[in-house]
Amino acid sequence: MKQISDTTFDAERALYGEKDLIVHNCNFQGEADGESALKECRNIVADNCHFALRYPFWHNDNVLIETCEMTSTCRAALWYCDNVKISGSQLFGIKALRECKEVSIQNCKISSSEFGWFCNDIHVNDVSAEGEYFMMRSCGLNFSNFSLAGKYSFQYINNAVFENCTFDTKDAFWHAKNIIVRNCTIKGEYLGWYSDGITFENCKISGTQPLCYCKNLILKNCEMIDCDLSFEKSDVHAVLTSPILSIKNPLSGTISVPSVSEIIMNEPWAKGKILTAN
Repeated sequence: MKQISDTTFDAERALYGEKDLIVHNCNFQGEADGESALKECRNIVADNCHFALRYPFWHNDNVLIETCEMTSTCRAALWYCDNVKISGSQLFGIKALRECKEVSIQNCKISSSEFGWFCNDIHVNDVSAEGEYFMMRSCGLNFSNFSLAGKYSFQYINNAVFENCTFDTKDAFWHAKNIIVRNCTIKGEYLGWYSDGITFENCKISGTQPLCYCKNLILKNCEMIDCDLSFEKSDVHAVLTSPILSIKNPLSGTISVPSVSEIIMNEPWAKGKILTAN
């Protein structure tokens, strides 16, 4: 592969259409303020590079990004890309990943609102992230050892597995389908509304009004701490290991819990069963 090292690029489409290229210790910024530096490229390695200009990776295939920095001015860094591996890097621009397929993100920091929309086959491990509307309308997700701070995350996703993750996020998993959440901590209001087929295993959940209007909801050996008005109009099968503040009008299914401070069953359609130890 050809290699370019220790060079600064600021021109429009500076490396447009390149193939079989290593870009090492290069800087993408400058007075020309050019966009789309590595557009329509194939078989690209970016190593120890600094990106401060917009849209650097669009319509690319087979990209390896290692130990790179994408600053807050590096807007929409990766769109319409296939076969991407990102490791040891910082992704700090808004909309950093969109409509991409077969992406691996390892040991990275992400600060990016609207990250990961409309993506498919995304693997994330040892990553911390912040940003609103994270991964909306994406599918085929596999996240492990991941932490997130930000509102409205993972909405409208489907076919995903989350293991050993920590979420501090409002309105997570709305309209999500076919999701497994295992050994995770989830803090936030209005968790999982309108979802279909979410299973929580060995999780700690906290926040007001969780898991309402759900279909095919399963909780296995989960704690629900400071959770009130839970499960309203949901089809739920739950085994909880700690007391819960309140349960309101579950539509169907069974909830087994050590104790409930308040049970609200004041609608004729509320047929869910609540089994307590007391």
